[in-house]
Amino acid sequence: MNIKSYSVQVESGKEGQDGKPSVGPVYRNLLAKNEFPPLDPSLSTSWDIFRSSTEKHPGNKMLGWRELVDGKFGPYVWKTYKEVYDEVLVLGSALRASGAEPGARVGIYGANCPQWIVAMEACNAHSLICVPLYDTLGPGAVNFIIDHAEVDYVFAQDKKVKQILSPDCVSARRLKALVSFTSLTEDEKEAAAKIGIKPYTWNEFFKLGKENPAEPSPPQPYNICTIMYTSGTSGDPKGVVITHESGAASVRGVDIFLEQFEDKMTVDDVYLSFLPLAHILDRTIEEYFFHKGASVGYYHGDLNALRDDLMELQPTFFAGVPRVFEKIYEGIKKGLQELRPRRRKIFDILYRYKLSWMNRGYKQKYASPLADLLAFRKVKARLGGRIRLVVSGGAPLGSEIEEFLRVTCCAFVVQGYGLTETCGLTAIGYPDEMSMVGCVGAPFVCSEIRLEEVPDMGYNPLADPPRGEICVRAKNLFSGYHKNPELTTEAIKDGWFHTGDVGELLPNGTFKIIDRKKNVVKLSQGEYVALEHLEQVYGITPIVEDIWVYGDSFKSMLVAVVVPHEETAKIWAQDNGHDGTFTELCALDDFKSYILSELKLTAVRNKLRGFEVIKGIVVEPQVFDVERELLTATMKKKRNKLLNLYQADIDKLYVKLDEERKTEL
Repeated sequence: MNIKSYSVQVESGKEGQDGKPSVGPVYRNLLAKNEFPPLDPSLSTSWDIFRSSTEKHPGNKMLGWRELVDGKFGPYVWKTYKEVYDEVLVLGSALRASGAEPGARVGIYGANCPQWIVAMEACNAHSLICVPLYDTLGPGAVNFIIDHAEVDYVFAQDKKVKQILSPDCVSARRLKALVSFTSLTEDEKEAAAKIGIKPYTWNEFFKLGKENPAEPSPPQPYNICTIMYTSGTSGDPKGVVITHESGAASVRGVDIFLEQFEDKMTVDDVYLSFLPLAHILDRTIEEYFFHKGASVGYYHGDLNALRDDLMELQPTFFAGVPRVFEKIYEGIKKGLQELRPRRRKIFDILYRYKLSWMNRGYKQKYASPLADLLAFRKVKARLGGRIRLVVSGGAPLGSEIEEFLRVTCCAFVVQGYGLTETCGLTAIGYPDEMSMVGCVGAPFVCSEIRLEEVPDMGYNPLADPPRGEICVRAKNLFSGYHKNPELTTEAIKDGWFHTGDVGELLPNGTFKIIDRKKNVVKLSQGEYVALEHLEQVYGITPIVEDIWVYGDSFKSMLVAVVVPHEETAKIWAQDNGHDGTFTELCALDDFKSYILSELKLTAVRNKLRGFEVIKGIVVEPQVFDVERELLTATMKKKRNKLLNLYQADIDKLYVKLDEERKTEL
């Protein structure tokens, strides 16, 4: 049987020699078989992209937000491309009047909103370098970034102003001006003036710009567009330097990629922005939407009430990280459990029926219109009712969840893979291709991918299956880490960027992310275990809210810290006659045994190997969070911090497991 391939080999692999690792063949997207498609010379910077869209679509809705009316968030209100462009010119003039010269660094600190984009485009207009500051991190990282990137001007959300002016943020003293997205209190103005910062409300800064108009100083393609800091799982954040050319290459690449499909993106598409603009995934999507003259609506600031924004905005495009989709999946599954058994059975029959036709190659919209009408339109309605495309990025999405969403969302569901260092795009899935469930797709249009051997983990790109560290050569690659030549040299060798992610090349020319190089542990019996992969598998157990899997190279067994799902836990407590608090429940041995048995069922269902089965757990009532520095801003686990916190519990757990094993022997 011929397997359809989605990538093309352009160079052969090589066996390792003289201490160098083996490397696999080089693969490209089919659209770049002979060469990378040329970039559009008229769209070679972020400023070109926005300016040309304003010329083509001046009256289109560009940025939308919800205003608070009588204590409730009202409908979306919009600014057109022309209105935003005019504001950008005024804001850029104000920056120049404040002393900002091309190449100066401008920080933006706050949640996603129109002001964020206006400030970013003002930087683009005058060849200023935009430096996003983490909305999700405290003054520690902000203090580091302002100093490290040598930021002179900061735009900040009103509630973030006090963090910049706090005594902990010592580097704020270098700032020349601080502009609030809205207003400033008298105390804040005094505090800023006291340390030599010129404070402005948004309107005051606007007034300055109107009184001192300045012509834009557009950037060249090779100029730096942004220094985007990525939260390290240990140590200080790294400043990823991205040029205008790299960002424009990503936008052009998406255009070329989408051309091959009948469903095109249009000016009528609407995106709900809630992933942080300080990170690459949301930033890249918004840049593309601006390029197309389409609309971006911002969530109102509460992730727990995202459903309300979905219903109000009715987006056509939705992007999220796996945790978002896990929550949606859990919500739908919970709703199904509440149905009468007969209706639940009908749902299951319709699910299997539609899936069977999709697996035979039918497009999701033609696989079973009847099933969509009877059952799945209600799932689509939960996402606002107009969704056409759902994209998952940031980490691998579990196959079980991806398949479920592909069948029930009545929309295209694809995974993508990329890093800040590749402007968010390295590989991308194809709509309606069921063979891509569980993988991140083929190389992106302007990327080349090869796998490199990781000898101490037993990964070999020339073996079957080919596995190794994912290395990328691309038009949309970063130019280095800011003020860190050693790290740049370590990451980019012979033109290849080493991602640190371990991938597997599948027979159809697509890639699957197995884990991170650093998150693979060798157990005492010599078996390698991919911890992040296991967390993803165990994370869909209904009783699990979050899980951290731990393995010790001197032990033969895996253990985990589990945060239970509170509502599911309370149902168990009711059924088993327990009426204590959630914290008391987490301390019960019976409850621990129940969680362990559920994890074992998940292991069996997912065909995990014996050494991948969790043998002991610590039950933790409090979720892992950014505030306690247990997670990065992109919700990746800080394993060293988690180990510090739970070391004593884990040591006791291993002692107990060793004693139990001796008793069995």
